[in-house]
Amino acid sequence: MNHANKTPAPLEQLVYIVDDDEALRDSLIWLLESAGLKAQAFDSAETFLTAWSDSMSGCLVLDIRMPGMSGLELHERLNAMHSTLPVIFITGHGDVPMAVSALKKGAADFIEKPFNDYDMINLIQNALITDRKRHDARAQEADAQRRIEALTPREREVLELIVAGRLNKQIADDLGISIKTVEVHRARVMEKMGVHSLAELVQHVMITSPKDE
Repeated sequence: MNHANKTPAPLEQLVYIVDDDEALRDSLIWLLESAGLKAQAFDSAETFLTAWSDSMSGCLVLDIRMPGMSGLELHERLNAMHSTLPVIFITGHGDVPMAVSALKKGAADFIEKPFNDYDMINLIQNALITDRKRHDARAQEADAQRRIEALTPREREVLELIVAGRLNKQIADDLGISIKTVEVHRARVMEKMGVHSLAELVQHVMITSPKDE
């Protein structure tokens, strides 16, 4: 079976703007589009929450104070839903302590009004890089998991013993099979996992291991 990697589709990233100030929303969309970035604006936290999906990629530019649900409350709701969208808070002069609190809860950054266009673009581009890295890591984990699930039960046993550092002779003794059979299984495991070295194999298995909370 051919396990050659297919070229992944380009990641479609959007900058989501959530602010009740229409003039600010419009100016941000103009700024981002002039920088070659795609943006979508929402006039409240509630409207964004209705549209939110865990498949969203990009980043969220969020006003910290809004009527109804505040930016902080929206951020907490997104955290509870395990959103991985990087969040940049827009703050007023007196909101810095709240923004610092949001950083401790996982926000990517914050910027004070009035802000410099260059600074805003720089923060957004950094957030998009962070989002892309997270997306790539999830894709690698999903690919490794699919490959492991495609192994036969015996191949998985051999894989576990290889990763545990057992030599071919030890694996043969553990499983009651010949060294030659171990070598055949080992070669198939390497092929199905799409790796060429023991180090690569261990890395693929490690990224599928449960993460500590």
